[in-house]
Amino acid sequence: MNSESRFWDDLAESYAKKPVEDPAAFERKIELTKERLRPSDVVLDIGCGTGSLALRLASSAAEVHGLDISKEMIRIAKAKAVEAQADNVHFRVGPFDRTLGGFDPGSLDCICAYSIIHLVKDRDAALAQMWKLLRPGGTLVSSTVVLGASWIPFGPIIWTMRQFGKAPWVAIMKERELVSDLARAGFVDIETPDVGAKSTVAFVIARRPE
Repeated sequence: MNSESRFWDDLAESYAKKPVEDPAAFERKIELTKERLRPSDVVLDIGCGTGSLALRLASSAAEVHGLDISKEMIRIAKAKAVEAQADNVHFRVGPFDRTLGGFDPGSLDCICAYSIIHLVKDRDAALAQMWKLLRPGGTLVSSTVVLGASWIPFGPIIWTMRQFGKAPWVAIMKERELVSDLARAGFVDIETPDVGAKSTVAFVIARRPE
């Protein structure tokens, strides 16, 4: 077990009980995500945590898959899926690395990357993998922390917290950097709709070209 998965394993129970920080913005994100889905779609939620988003999308797609490096997060997500009787939602433990999470290239209609891209050290490689997994015309929906938009010196703060095991690795970036990275990865029709979130959260929708 690496330090990142251990960090999220230790946090899983408290994370599952923690209320959504900005409920109105979260609901708007879900609404916009569902608008991009069709009943026949296969969806992957990368960094799915305890499964809240994946379960909310269950009624709007044929299959929803959740992938996370934390076995404890996935344990909780699976229990929630059973309780919700969401038979079309499937969770698995694993990294989103060169194995593409075990999914075939071009096999997904939509990828959700909520609260995950800022935790990825090689962002270009991760976006390239997402592009590869999507079918032509497929959609990427992301909600990403962009701490570079703040005047607060988050870099040294997070570094100090990491020394005590209180924070994961986090990229300090701005929304425009993320948009630029998506374009460089080959995504088109990149949108940044206003969902009412605070300035340090970028909600971005993009598409793999046909």
